[in-house]
Amino acid sequence: MVVGTNSDIRRAEVLAADAGTRLDRMLAARFADFSRSRLKRLVEQGHVTLDDKPIDDPAFKVKTGQIFTVAFPPLESETIEPQPMDLNIVFEDAHVLVLDKPAGIVVHPAPGNPDRTLVNALVAHCGDSLTGIGGVRRPGIVHRLDKDTSGLMVIAKTEAAHRALSTDFATRRITRAYQALVWGVPTPRTGEIVGPIGRNPRDRKTMAVVAGGKAATTRYKVLKSFGTTAALIECRLGSGRTHQIRVHLLNKGSPIMGDPVYRGRHGAARFARLPPVARQALAGLQRQALHAYLLGFRHPATGEYQEFKTALPSQIVDLLHKLEDI
Repeated sequence: MVVGTNSDIRRAEVLAADAGTRLDRMLAARFADFSRSRLKRLVEQGHVTLDDKPIDDPAFKVKTGQIFTVAFPPLESETIEPQPMDLNIVFEDAHVLVLDKPAGIVVHPAPGNPDRTLVNALVAHCGDSLTGIGGVRRPGIVHRLDKDTSGLMVIAKTEAAHRALSTDFATRRITRAYQALVWGVPTPRTGEIVGPIGRNPRDRKTMAVVAGGKAATTRYKVLKSFGTTAALIECRLGSGRTHQIRVHLLNKGSPIMGDPVYRGRHGAARFARLPPVARQALAGLQRQALHAYLLGFRHPATGEYQEFKTALPSQIVDLLHKLEDI
């Protein structure tokens, strides 16, 4: 039973039916007006206590009779500045918005990218109705794409839609598929890459397959090969780790073409072996050749399954055509 003491502090008692479940899951069941992802962040930030001691692990297993105190901080005073941009909107209604994000756009404000983000553009497009949905700094965002990865994203326009979509992403009920141009031809041509992903011990700004990382699975299939030099592949996620596809393909020995971070040790030699027209196209790409081309989900209001597809960006298509000469 939840007991509200004031507008900022709430308490949640663990019932017998909750025993053994994750803390963030129990809190999400109690506080239906907040998404699980937002409650998870509150736990990680130390806003949830047990017997006056912070519990900062969202996976903490709760026990019957425990009473957790949750301090909901006031909304941040800063506001997201509306900054109109051309958005390639694929679908929109009162609940969700699906768009095709171009490469070069950061999804939400962060250190080093305070504005000119997708969120700034969404606030300009949707107005005040988006404010606060899922958090002040990330209104409407339920999943992300890297800055230089293009493709389909779904945005929540209501708190209820945010909760439903966040849950579906967390439980892998979302259909997502990517296309990528990679160095070499992965073998076998259809397979699964399994490897735990965590912070790279040699470079904490990047991720790597490391012992002790979080379990991750990427399924792939080769759609087209260009000799033994490169291949167009499809990837589907069995988990949602940071930079997962890029890290797994690097670990497989087939890093994504144009990726400046996860490029492997033989990038310069591989580049030098390309035909001149392909070298020129790749040099002008200035992004990783990774595109989220398919997105499917159950509409949070109607329950109807909807699926969307988008074509590869012209720069990747141009590089693909230049590789035909190999």
